[in-house]
Amino acid sequence: METELSKRLGVEHAIFGFTPFPAVAAAITRAGGFGVLGAVRYTAPDDLARDLDWMQDHTDGLPYGLDVVMPAKKVEGVTEADVEAMIPEEHRRFVAETLAKHGVPELPDGEASGWRITGWMEQVARGQLDVAFDYPIKLLANALGSPPPDVVQRAHEHGILVAALAGSAKHARRHAEAGIDIVVAQGYEAGGHTGEIASMVLTPEVVDAVHPLPVLAAGGIGSGEQIAAGLALGAQGVWLGSLWLTTSEADLHSRALTAKLLAAGSGDTVRSRALTGKPARQLRTEWTDAWDDPDGPAPLPMPLQGLLVADAVSRIQKYEVEPLLGTPVGQIVGRMTSERPVQEVFDDLIRGFERAVDRLTRIANRSR
Repeated sequence: METELSKRLGVEHAIFGFTPFPAVAAAITRAGGFGVLGAVRYTAPDDLARDLDWMQDHTDGLPYGLDVVMPAKKVEGVTEADVEAMIPEEHRRFVAETLAKHGVPELPDGEASGWRITGWMEQVARGQLDVAFDYPIKLLANALGSPPPDVVQRAHEHGILVAALAGSAKHARRHAEAGIDIVVAQGYEAGGHTGEIASMVLTPEVVDAVHPLPVLAAGGIGSGEQIAAGLALGAQGVWLGSLWLTTSEADLHSRALTAKLLAAGSGDTVRSRALTGKPARQLRTEWTDAWDDPDGPAPLPMPLQGLLVADAVSRIQKYEVEPLLGTPVGQIVGRMTSERPVQEVFDDLIRGFERAVDRLTRIANRSR
């Protein structure tokens, strides 16, 4: 499954796997794909350095990348405390009442929120980059569009390609103008932050909009046949994220959450602002329903919402409160029906791709 882009990056198969788990990212790379480690949960630079050290030791010298979340425009002098002070008391009460309704216990004294993700705050993301540029990463991806110009320049000075996610052709053209090397066309079906255009429509639109830049198809892809479809639409590879959540290398810290993912159908997700303040596809739960109820307060904009719910999400996860327990995941969750090693999932993707190519070859030969 080689393309010009996969050859440029030195990988056997044009499968780019995004994941927050180092063990999964390393396994994707070892399987012949390109593992991309999500950095948003790393609030301490030393923690990211520790896991990048681990990646170095477990990728056999093969290439991998890093995904950050940072705005295109630089904002100076805004601290986490400044942002916390902007959260209305009404929203704090709503969180407390929702947790109380479901009997969610407090965290033990002295235990900090494990989900306190502030990686989308610019100063945190820049700290992550200060660490990452000391490692031989081959790709820097940004989930919030184009990184600031100085970050793009700095990556290029290190010989690192820069990718950015786009939910429309308009966004993709902005990325091209900003000097981005790769555009990830992420369709409506995808997990996490996503737009409103489906992959089948979005991918060829983005390919045409940014030609000759390479495009990766993303959103709703979980089989080799779907990978073949993405390449047929003009993409030079695929970007897969949700599919790895139920691999045996993934570390969700919750058997209850894994069980919910394995049991979920493709209609059991929703685009909600409940988690981060931006529309993000995730499992539909009573938590997302509460925030989407028009009688309650509207979710706050990013990053206020993420800071507001951080403690609540940690409590829900720690005590595995099933009605509220969820995670970002795409509509492909309906195909995630068993817990398998990354290599086994990867092998299935390759076999499915080969079946699709053989089928199309037979059709083409019959029509001659």
